[in-house]
Amino acid sequence: MPWSGFHTKMIAALGCAWILDGLEITVASSITPVLTRSDTLGLSSSEAGLIATVYLVGQVTGALFFGRMADRFGRRKLFLLTFGVYLFGSGLTALTYGQGPGWDAFLYMTRFIAGTGIGGEYAAINSAIQEMMPARFRGRVDLLVNGTYWAGAMVGTVAELVILSSFDDAVAWRIGFLLGPVLGFSVLFVRRHLPESPRWLIMNGREAEAEAAIARIESAVRAHGKKLPPVEDKDAIEISESAHSTYVTLLRVLFRRYPKRAVLASTLMITQSFLYNAIFFTYTLVLTKFYGVSDEDAPMYLLAFAAGNLLGPIVLGPFFDIVGRRWMIAGTYLFSGCALGVTATLFVADALTATTQTAAWCIIFFFASAGASSGYLTAGEIFPLEVRGKAIALFFAIGQAAGATGPYFYGWLIGDGTERGRLYIGFLVGAVIMVIGGLAETFLGVDAERKPLEAVAMPLSVVRTSVDAARRRTVEKLRKPSDQPVAAQDGAPEAPDGAPGPAPEVPDRTAAAPFDGKPDKPLGTSSGSSGTSNTSGGSSDDDPDQPGGEPHADTPAV
Repeated sequence: MPWSGFHTKMIAALGCAWILDGLEITVASSITPVLTRSDTLGLSSSEAGLIATVYLVGQVTGALFFGRMADRFGRRKLFLLTFGVYLFGSGLTALTYGQGPGWDAFLYMTRFIAGTGIGGEYAAINSAIQEMMPARFRGRVDLLVNGTYWAGAMVGTVAELVILSSFDDAVAWRIGFLLGPVLGFSVLFVRRHLPESPRWLIMNGREAEAEAAIARIESAVRAHGKKLPPVEDKDAIEISESAHSTYVTLLRVLFRRYPKRAVLASTLMITQSFLYNAIFFTYTLVLTKFYGVSDEDAPMYLLAFAAGNLLGPIVLGPFFDIVGRRWMIAGTYLFSGCALGVTATLFVADALTATTQTAAWCIIFFFASAGASSGYLTAGEIFPLEVRGKAIALFFAIGQAAGATGPYFYGWLIGDGTERGRLYIGFLVGAVIMVIGGLAETFLGVDAERKPLEAVAMPLSVVRTSVDAARRRTVEKLRKPSDQPVAAQDGAPEAPDGAPGPAPEVPDRTAAAPFDGKPDKPLGTSSGSSGTSNTSGGSSDDDPDQPGGEPHADTPAV
């Protein structure tokens, strides 16, 4: 489908969540020291540090809880609900008026609520973006949306400087926590007018609503003077209304049907999360401890770092659709890992200044940012429709849990800033971890660029694919060069002598039962956008971990 104003509007309405997430974390981390003062909340250093931990736990909890709800109740309802939860929780934080255990508990509760909202956004929004964007733009759009986190970090840094310099501490921290809700409240009204994912509607047997949603998108395309390309019959698939899947269903899919893809998604999310949390949350510590940068000047260096992270997905994003997922993801991970190793060597040799260290990190994370965003893209597009929201949530939670160890580990390595050798080892660990992510993509990557999602991962509730194309391909496989065209009887190809018998009769849609999450029998032959090798390209016919491949005989299906 051609690009239209509808797609632009959708990016603006959904992508703002990452801007607010970046703003929220940046402002919160900046004003945390203020909360330790007696005229504010009087927290101890450990109590103040616990705020970030609680927010992170909330993100993981929200991703897992709302990820299942996104598959159960729809993408649209969830990206409205989760954003509202974030606004509510962040706004309540500013209402923490006193000191003592009771108010401390209230503070942590509100940070947990805000975190659950943002965590739920990751599952709901990535699912909606991937299911409603044209296939040839899906990669760059997903990277762009996830990369806007750094636009929020830049806004948060500037806001922090202005707020802390313009208001008393007792007021400044409250304004910081209210900034996100005030800016984001209007977004709810824009999101209310976005349609539900047609793919999700069809999966849930709501064909009329799906047709209406598609008609709305197509009318937006025509309004821009663009023509809709015809859809060929060979690209059609049929699915039955699906029973609501659970995390047990997801685990069956991961371990039985797509184990390689599960390893790939886990590796990408863990490696990028560890490196990012390790560097970002200790960034100012390195500048102040090793390079003597003042606390007042440190945010300016952070602006440069955030700019490099923002530009990476914007500049490199189109190449993920043009060059391909495998080479771009592997390349960004491997380059950033190797470059970090080189920078670590210069660091331990004391050959860098605060400016050159920041410049080196900007270059490294220009590539690493695009690679990190592609982790969310990969986790969403390589698994079936019925479990997409839960898959994104699960791998996000795995990545965050692993990444949470990074700041503590690197903070311990930094110490009082007198031993460069310890931090040098830490940088090398981060470099090796990113290289591992790049190697995983090289050997396990899925070539999903410019392909419909159903060609990358067949829905669990599929009934049948294009019957005519399946028949033609079966005939071609069985036909010898000297054979004449095979006559068909009763709509089924007749096998030549000595060849296997005719293909099994394709079940009728009315006879198919909804998917119940249990293994049944192998999927039938597929074609067109459903993912066969003759249209997807470059994949094995018998490997279910490759797009376009037909499932093994022991692959669970419906």
